[in-house]
Amino acid sequence: MLDFFGSKKREKDLQMSSDIVISVDGISKCYRSYKKPHHRLLQAIFPDEKKNQNEFWALKNITFKVKRGETIGIIGKNGSGKSTLLQIICGVLQQTCGLINSTGRICALLELGAGFNPEFTGRENVHLNAAIHGLSSEAIERLYPEIVEFADIGDFINQPVKTYSSGMFVRLAFAIQMSLNPDILIVDEALAVGDAYFVHKCMLHFHELQKRGVTILFVSHASASVAQLCDRAIWLEGGQIIEVGHAPEVVDKYINSLFLIGESNSPAIGVASSIATHINLEETIPNIDKRVGSQEIKILGIGLYDDHRNRIAFVDHGKKVIFRVSLINRSATEFSRIHVGYLFRNKRGECVASSNSEIENYIFPKLEVGGCATISMEIEIPFLSPGPYTFSPSIGFIDLEGRLAVSDRIENAILLQVNSSKKVSAMMNFPTHYIYENIE
Repeated sequence: MLDFFGSKKREKDLQMSSDIVISVDGISKCYRSYKKPHHRLLQAIFPDEKKNQNEFWALKNITFKVKRGETIGIIGKNGSGKSTLLQIICGVLQQTCGLINSTGRICALLELGAGFNPEFTGRENVHLNAAIHGLSSEAIERLYPEIVEFADIGDFINQPVKTYSSGMFVRLAFAIQMSLNPDILIVDEALAVGDAYFVHKCMLHFHELQKRGVTILFVSHASASVAQLCDRAIWLEGGQIIEVGHAPEVVDKYINSLFLIGESNSPAIGVASSIATHINLEETIPNIDKRVGSQEIKILGIGLYDDHRNRIAFVDHGKKVIFRVSLINRSATEFSRIHVGYLFRNKRGECVASSNSEIENYIFPKLEVGGCATISMEIEIPFLSPGPYTFSPSIGFIDLEGRLAVSDRIENAILLQVNSSKKVSAMMNFPTHYIYENIE
């Protein structure tokens, strides 16, 4: 949600107060389901009887403290409990056990359109939301022009919000919350649906809030942004805290955990383990979103390395990565040559780059049936917008009649997080040199 604010860590010398504005102590949240409707009634009558209910613990013993003026990012896979935690802090949900204390006005951007009456116009919802937060009619009227200007939805402000697009919802909701002068701002991935211009505007306002000492908690899947924007990060997994600490370090560990995901399901394990030690095969495929091809020649495993042959999950733009693909010829006999290549996609699924051995004029040696091999592709990473990217490796071969056959392609097989020390506002930056010519 925060990809567009720029890549450089904000420059601030914020002297945080030792005051704790949010204290979360042993919070757990349990959801119960029942086999039949009347079992819920029986549970109310006999609370110790649990045989007819199933329990799901969305949060388990969550404890942490937030200081005044801190910016905290909460990261984790879908279903890890991030949104549940924010909703409990805001008071939208009630915890099953544990204690929460907070100090100051909390403003929250949670579910899209939460707190809006769909039948009311935008103007009416502005008055409703502001009144809920304790503002007087006079204060609302004074702030109304500022809200309308920030939301920038034109005449739709006088239309029922049920006619709004998701982007309009976010614009109006964000404008309202910002006008309330919060002490604590909580955002749950709400800006993910905003257009680039509006996200730029919101990021500028985020930085202004930070300078004012506002405490910010937000959930984001944009892990690079968490590392750059936040003081600390909280990594949740399965409703439990895995790590709390300095944001870049926690994000590094989280991304590395994604990098290793799926090893136990790798089709390579057991296929080539007996020969991997002496021909240095890759044996894991971290992720398989989709697999196509005859698999006569099959991908056994893949890996990403730096130029010192260290396995990596992160890279700074402008650096080199080595993408290694191991394969086995299972049954292909009628072919003249093999092609190995890749697609490189951004988080929106757009293909940013691609190449293969034919384009690069590399002739792959003959591979007999049963034979295994590894090919390394050295790739210069350009000045890309920071964020997650994926490699999709592919194997093909030219048959004896000159036709190209796709043998194995794995979509989004491995993740690479691209970091940036330079602001990249678009998809990428071209290396550009300026020359000044003074004409008299």
